[in-house]
Amino acid sequence: MSEEDLASEDSANQQDPAGSGARPVQATAVLEHIARSLVETPDSVRVEVVDGPSHPRLNLYVAQGDMGRIIGKRGRMASAIRIVTRAAAARDGVEIDVEFVD
Repeated sequence: MSEEDLASEDSANQQDPAGSGARPVQATAVLEHIARSLVETPDSVRVEVVDGPSHPRLNLYVAQGDMGRIIGKRGRMASAIRIVTRAAAARDGVEIDVEFVD
């Protein structure tokens, strides 16, 4: 492997603090998988990536009747979903926010 190949590989593996285009690919897949596992109508689950001022935001859309399953008692399920999804985003080198949209 040449020095040029190593340099390009190193730059691809570093985090992008300015948010200049890194996409939360794993986080999106994890969020969608978790949501589909929890709801009664998995076909209604949709994850949208929105560029925010400092980092991307993942908007999760589910059927109206399924929102309670996603939020959970006292928001504990929502908190757990955010934690796991942020951990997946860290593997992509991206910081994210997760929003649950009606």
